[in-house]
Formats: sequence, C-alpha cells, structure tokens
Amino acid sequence: MKSHTEYLTYNIPSRRGFVNITPEVRKIIQKSGIKEGLCLVNTMHITASVFINDNESGLHQDYEEWLEKIAPHEPISKYEHNKTGEDNADAHLKRQVMGREVVVAITKGQLDFGPWEQIFYGEFDGKRPKRVLVKVIGE
Repeated sequence: MKSHTEYLTYNIPSRRGFVNITPEVRKIIQKSGIKEGLCLVNTMHITASVFINDNESGLHQDYEEWLEKIAPHEPISKYEHNKTGEDNADAHLKRQVMGREVVVAITKGQLDFGPWEQIFYGEFDGKRPKRVLVKVIGE
C-alpha cells in the first residue's frame, strides 16, 4: 500500500468563509498516482472545518446564518472560553458542528462522489494561515 501526504494552507481575510477545495484535492490525488483507496482531508485547526456538501451559494449563506444562530459570535462575554483573553469561543462550537475531516473513496484515480458533492474548507476564526492535511492511501 502507498501513501501520499500534502498540506494546503488557507488564509481567509474575513472572520468566516467557505472555500471549495475539491480542485486542490483532485490534483493531490492525481499526483499521488493512487487509483484505488481513500483520501482523508483534515483541518489541523480547532476553529476551522472540512465538510462535504453542494457548491451552491445560497446553501453557504444558509450555513452562515444557521451557525450564527446556534453559536453567535456576540456578545463575546457570554462564553467562558473568551474569559481567557480569546474572542473565538463561537468558532470552536461552529467547528464542532461542521466537523473536522472527511474521507472519500478513490476509484479509478478519482474522488468517488455522489451527485453534487464537493469538499469545503470552513473558516470560523480567520485572518491567519491555517493548514489542511490531505492524505491519500491505497494502490
């Protein structure tokens, strides 16, 4: 069995945002030469997420509004975590809801997706670089 590891870095200029990272993941799979296996995509920061869904701007806006209702950024003082000097407790909670990683099958050298599926990086406390691990394993 072979494995191939690469890291992607994202620096979202705003506090929150979503980026379709499917094209970058596809390039890494192609570079790996693996035809049958699995691809793990994992954010390496506790205030960011990786998830699979539809690449539709209305859905992304719905996520933004829904997550803000579940874990609003303000008032900052309502979170115990923020008493440590941070202001990102809501980002930790949003990440917990959206998830840390995805695993996708690779078949014939391609991501084996269902209709409309894409991989996204979700940022909930941006304005600084954060890494995403892409590990491809198989034959």
